[in-house]
Amino acid sequence: MHKKDTVNILFCGIGGQGVLKASEICAFAALFEGFHVKKSEVHGMAQRGGSVESHLRFGKEIFSPLIPKGRVDYLVSFYKDERDRLKDFLKPEGSDFIEYLEKSGKFIKDKRYINIFLLGVLSRYLAIKEKNWLMAMEKLLPLKYLEENKKVFFKGRGIKSA
Repeated sequence: MHKKDTVNILFCGIGGQGVLKASEICAFAALFEGFHVKKSEVHGMAQRGGSVESHLRFGKEIFSPLIPKGRVDYLVSFYKDERDRLKDFLKPEGSDFIEYLEKSGKFIKDKRYINIFLLGVLSRYLAIKEKNWLMAMEKLLPLKYLEENKKVFFKGRGIKSA
């Protein structure tokens, strides 16, 4: 990816899965890389278990945070039903991360870290340096959970195929 290209990522899941935190970490990593970043959040129900999605766009110059249907480059879902609901947003040549979600149990034991694991997988596809991902995590995650999150991130980053 060149800095002139626009990258469209749709994170989705249900409340309590870390959808917004994953999107925020990715946004900061892109910002630290020098990209122009726009992000939007949609909350279904304002409680654990409701639909949550976050549109994230970055590139040389971004004007709108919302991604039109059929224009998502990366669909990163933490819950299969939400992926099924939003799969029309994915462009034909886009990447659907559902296989990584479905097989994540092989790589991580604690489901609370699925969002960070999938961020690690996503990081392999994006032109964002590892140091910027780490800076974003250091800025946004509580210190007491930082080291475990980094370990899980690197597990995801090291996966070649789920």
